[in-house]
Amino acid sequence: MTGHSACRTRTSLAWQSDMNSFLWTVKHPAPYPPSYLFGTIHVPYTRVWDFIPDVSKRAFQTSANVFFELDLTDPLTISKLTSCQLLPHGENLQTLLPRDLYRRLKRHLDYVKHMMPYWMTADQRGRGLYADYLFNAIAGNWERKRPVWVMLMVNSLTESDVRSRGTPVLDLFLAQEADRMGKRTGAVERVEEQCHPLNGLNFSQVLFALNQTLLQHESVRAGSLQGSYTTEDLITHYNCGDLSSIIFNHDTSQLPHFINSSLPAHEKSTALQIDNYFRLELIYKRNERMARRISSLIQRNPSQTFFFAFGAETACSSFTNTEAKLLDIGSWKWLQGG
Repeated sequence: MTGHSACRTRTSLAWQSDMNSFLWTVKHPAPYPPSYLFGTIHVPYTRVWDFIPDVSKRAFQTSANVFFELDLTDPLTISKLTSCQLLPHGENLQTLLPRDLYRRLKRHLDYVKHMMPYWMTADQRGRGLYADYLFNAIAGNWERKRPVWVMLMVNSLTESDVRSRGTPVLDLFLAQEADRMGKRTGAVERVEEQCHPLNGLNFSQVLFALNQTLLQHESVRAGSLQGSYTTEDLITHYNCGDLSSIIFNHDTSQLPHFINSSLPAHEKSTALQIDNYFRLELIYKRNERMARRISSLIQRNPSQTFFFAFGAETACSSFTNTEAKLLDIGSWKWLQGG
């Protein structure tokens, strides 16, 4: 059961009160037009597009300016993202990581490469996607990457994520559509602002994070642990307009989460330090910075309509909290979909 059919298993009242369009509106006094903030998720657009309310689609279509976190259609942006993930001075993971951790990492990636043909869908194969190509597109040059980025890469190499490859994700689809429609596009973040916080973990924290990530995936492979929150769950929550699950479930964001009750005290302390660091750098500081830039863009161009498309957990959590007060540019309103 997926999409609206899953949502409708709830009561009619719950359906009406819980459904949201993940769209914020900034309203100005006449004659100035409104602007919008829309929450996306990083999944193939075909899995969610039919469920996005018309009010959100109209806001996109009528906006002359469409801005994203980063401009993923810009080759320079992609090049900078790739460069920031690489180890400095030609280093590689085999010489950097403890031997056992490196061997476990290589063993897991060998397993993923072996399973890739079985994970891929008939539709992917019909569109000319090959398992070896897909593996190299995701994990190519992994031995040259910083461990923190390898950790994130491992988390993206699951069956459900592999099966979703080959179709533009929602934010990229919106960027391509905006370009096709001749809209002005841009970004409110710089690559280094996303990269540097991740690269700022110390080496012992990175080793802990990579080890915990591998332990989780090894347990899933062994059948002793089931993935706690899958891409399918995220899609269902998004299609149902389930705001609370998108914002408050840690697993819906791209931030890793290592705190669990089974950790010994010293490891729990390390996990908490990492969690607090990510929340400060990648949520609180980032949200405030993005809010100020949105405010500046709208204030400099009051007669133009802007549509800002950010990850739902960023967009919604940012502007339901104190950062909204920074936007002294009108009244914020959550616009219900229907």
